This record gives sequence, structure tokens and C-alpha cells, in this order.
Amino acid sequence: MKLFLKGDRCYMAKCAIETNRPKPGMHGHRRTKMSDYAEQLREKQRLRRMYGLQEAQFRSLFERASMKKGLTGLMLLQMLELRLDNIVYRLGFAPSRKAARQYVKHGHVNVNRRKASTPSRVLKAGDVVQVRDSEESRNYAKQFVETAESRGMAPWLAFDKEQLKGEIRHEPSREEIQPLVDEQLIVELYSK
Repeated sequence: MKLFLKGDRCYMAKCAIETNRPKPGMHGHRRTKMSDYAEQLREKQRLRRMYGLQEAQFRSLFERASMKKGLTGLMLLQMLELRLDNIVYRLGFAPSRKAARQYVKHGHVNVNRRKASTPSRVLKAGDVVQVRDSEESRNYAKQFVETAESRGMAPWLAFDKEQLKGEIRHEPSREEIQPLVDEQLIVELYSK
């Protein structure tokens, strides 16, 4: 399954998933039936790697999601989507989530007209994310905005290309959230 860790390369024909290469090693072509635990762990690791989080960060986010009202799996996905580094990636200011994380850490982004350098910050509806006014910040973001627009913008984000500014319209619903994972397996894994 594509995790889109390599930025635009995942949208090209060079993507390893598209070329159908077998797993490395002598026994890479074999398929064995996975246990329930293995499926749950695989799903959790897939989601964790997709967003580039360490295990402790992911576990902490899960615990915060479980304290909220509503479905824990949906709350977890919403909190992951509403992280500042993910929103910078979704708006197209960086080619991948990893690059977006670095872009935020280096102080190139403002949230509600204030400098923000914490990529793990969870935003809420109505927050405005904008590239800072420095020439370096704007030039970097402009490189990737075109390719992001060709992929399509998330429907829960409003984007102004001229000012390099985005606003969160509302919290994303399950249909609007991109990763194709079964969040119920993750909830089952952590509830053991």
C-alpha cells in the first residue's frame, strides 16, 4: 500500500508499489496468513509511519483521542489530520509530511498571525495557516503549490494561492480523511 512518504515520487510510475516488485530477500514472494494481532499491528504501524510519528507520540495522541466524546478511531484520525505539519502538507507548502515538519520547525509558518514552530500542534476549525512574509519561506512554498493543486485540495480546507494562506473550514469527516486504514483495528490493539 502506498504511504506517500516520498512526496511526488509516489504519484509517478517509478513508485515501487506500481512496479509490483516483490519484497526483498529469498522468501519475499511467499504469503502467509497473518494473525489478528499482526493485522492490528500492521494497521497501526501503517498509520503511524504515514504521519511520521514516534510510538510515544502516537500513543499519547491515541490517549487524548480516547478521552474525547465520540468514536475513538475517528477522533484519532481527526487529530492526526489537524496537526500543523499535516495541514502544511495538505495545503501544498511542502512536498511530504517530513518536509512539512521541518518547514514548520524552522519557523516558516504563522498560525492566526503568530509564528508557530511546533509541528505537533493540533489546530481547530477557523484557524488560519499562512506562510511567513520572508522571501525564502514564500519561494519554497510556491515550488510545491502547483503540484498540490493538481492532486486536489482537501475539501475541509480553504486555500488562497495568492497570499499562500489556508483556513480550516471544519473538522474533517471520515469520508474526507485521506488515509485508507481501518481505525477500528488500532482501537482494538490499544484496548488490549
